[in-house]
Amino acid sequence: MKLFIPIILGTGREGRRSELVAQHVLAFARTLDIEVELFDVRDFPQHFTQEPKPEIKRWQEAAERADAFVIVSPEYNHGYPGELKLFIDNVYKECNRKPIAFVGVSVGPLGGARAVEQLRLVAVELHMVPIRTAVYFGHIIDLVAEDKTIKDGAEWDKRLAQLFDELLWYANTLREQRIAWNKEQA
Repeated sequence: MKLFIPIILGTGREGRRSELVAQHVLAFARTLDIEVELFDVRDFPQHFTQEPKPEIKRWQEAAERADAFVIVSPEYNHGYPGELKLFIDNVYKECNRKPIAFVGVSVGPLGGARAVEQLRLVAVELHMVPIRTAVYFGHIIDLVAEDKTIKDGAEWDKRLAQLFDELLWYANTLREQRIAWNKEQA
């Protein structure tokens, strides 16, 4: 059975450049022998902490089925978007014992590194396994080509290959361990 890895676009902001990055990550992931699906927080509006809206159920079911996750997040004011926090807070038990990778995006030189640092802490609290390798798209304004793709895509794909290589190793290993652990608990 193929691994299933949701890719999460972590901002609903109008004019978001991270959407182009998320599309690039999705296109790269589709070249691998895995199942992927893009989850855009914009499609799951939640304006404050509340009982999840009905559309969140689709996200919860996907998170339960997932073997790993990739979050593509911009950095806003040295942090990650609030709507991303609300989104991932809906899937606590569904995330346990699963690896997660991060792709940061920013207009500055650090490529969302501070947002990724914070997301790593949240992932640990969700009993997830954040992998070491991340990809940082700094100076995103300069990386967008006229045709709305990412410039030097092949170079970025080399970085994404390293990220997915590590993520898939953890996803396969932890899948086996989760299956064994679930059998013990039954």
